[in-house]
Amino acid sequence: MIRTPQPERGAAAVEFALILPVLILLIVGMLEFSRAYNAQLSLTNAAREGARVMAVHNSAALARTAAIGAGVALEPALTSGDITVTPATCTSTGTVKVTIDYDLELMTGFFGATIPLTGIGVMLCGG
Repeated sequence: MIRTPQPERGAAAVEFALILPVLILLIVGMLEFSRAYNAQLSLTNAAREGARVMAVHNSAALARTAAIGAGVALEPALTSGDITVTPATCTSTGTVKVTIDYDLELMTGFFGATIPLTGIGVMLCGG
């Protein structure tokens, strides 16, 4: 029967206790990053949809409604105050730009309370 020396008894528990906070921080960081990345993709998609509707229908109100509808995955939901449509009227040779500024609330608060995200969509008018 092989025995380990007595001075090393409990060393694995101490090493685990030292590494556990780092592991938890890595896991929480991965969760927060993946959630922020998903929100960024949703914002970009919503801005692109708003720009498409503005380019086709030439209505800023419809563009805001379309962007809000496309951003249903975001929590809290988008509001029309988050969305900027420039210019207010499409010309046949111009482009329209929809910008969405959104503050993503983080789950844990380890990295701050919110992260500012921006989604931008640009489209040729009349397209």
